[in-house]
Amino acid sequence: MNPIGIYIHAPFCTEKCPYCDFYSMPRAFSDMDAYTKAVIRDLRAYTGNGLQADTLYFGGGTPSLLGAARIGEIIGAVREWFGLSKGEITVEVNPTAQETWLENLFHGFAQAGVNRISVGMQSANEMELRQLGRRHTPRQAGRTVELARAAGISHVSLDIMLAIPGQTPESLMHTLAFCGETKAEHLSAYLLKIEPGTPFDTQRETLRPLLPQEEQVEELYLLAVAELERQGYEQYEISNFARRQNGVLLEGKHNKKYWCAQEYLGIGPSAHSYLFGKRFYSPADLGRFLQGCQTLPDGDGGGREEFAMLRLRLREGLCDSVWQAQFSEPLPRDYVRRAKKFVPAGLVRLCDTEPGFSLTTKGFLLSNALIGEILFGRS
Repeated sequence: MNPIGIYIHAPFCTEKCPYCDFYSMPRAFSDMDAYTKAVIRDLRAYTGNGLQADTLYFGGGTPSLLGAARIGEIIGAVREWFGLSKGEITVEVNPTAQETWLENLFHGFAQAGVNRISVGMQSANEMELRQLGRRHTPRQAGRTVELARAAGISHVSLDIMLAIPGQTPESLMHTLAFCGETKAEHLSAYLLKIEPGTPFDTQRETLRPLLPQEEQVEELYLLAVAELERQGYEQYEISNFARRQNGVLLEGKHNKKYWCAQEYLGIGPSAHSYLFGKRFYSPADLGRFLQGCQTLPDGDGGGREEFAMLRLRLREGLCDSVWQAQFSEPLPRDYVRRAKKFVPAGLVRLCDTEPGFSLTTKGFLLSNALIGEILFGRS
């Protein structure tokens, strides 16, 4: 069995951002010790199956609020039971004005084995940060990167958002220039989507005049891709970019498991898993998680259509050799035939050396409709 990824969902935040629909409990700090014990309890339940892991990702919420000692305790359990001696260990972090706390945190992380952080920067513009309900400043985001590097954490990823209320090409270029100055190894650029049930959803009419229109969203996305590639970041997935180091592309190894339909174990309230060919998840309820509730089934995983949909998020797309390795059969020629229709419009590129295709950057903007047409003959 190939090594799995392990995802730990830490549902703790100082406050809820108005655009966020991830499960989190603002200011539930008194539960952190009980949560840590519950995570280790659930990890232990998966020992004895011969599982080995090569990536560990702490997401949330704001998992850095757990502190270095709790994070280190969980890492120790994963190493004892699942290997991970040379694996990728990522923790999501939000910038803060508390530099001494961050400095101590990062030194504790590095000592525990964390070798990658993902910084929730979102923007380098004060106005856009306020629109998103973020309390940090661009300077604090930059200092977060500096303090992580000073502690010996070698791989930094920055999260930014596109199509923020009030965002312009000029303000986006400022953010992208800021990212380049930090020399972060990796960058994720996500289009803002107003999710049902979020504060932004209730403010939709108020926000509407500030939100970029469809043509402007396309312009911002294409601008981000072009500028990041000019800076030396290669787009390897719809929203993800990485630099090369000694010829190796510094992709996020954990998240790439999702797009390659590889198996992973999710621990924590609302965490999803794909293991032993089955998908399942924990209820989005911290209290029930602490009490040891059962996971809920979510169907089979790894089927052909699912594999194709996930792979087409990647710049490398689908090709015959990848399909053969996964399913011991040729890539369906109907997929290739339908994909060819979109080559003249610049939405799809064909593989040079074997049957296969991938979406272009312009195609990524229409990925849902394109993938539906290519796989099922419908838009």
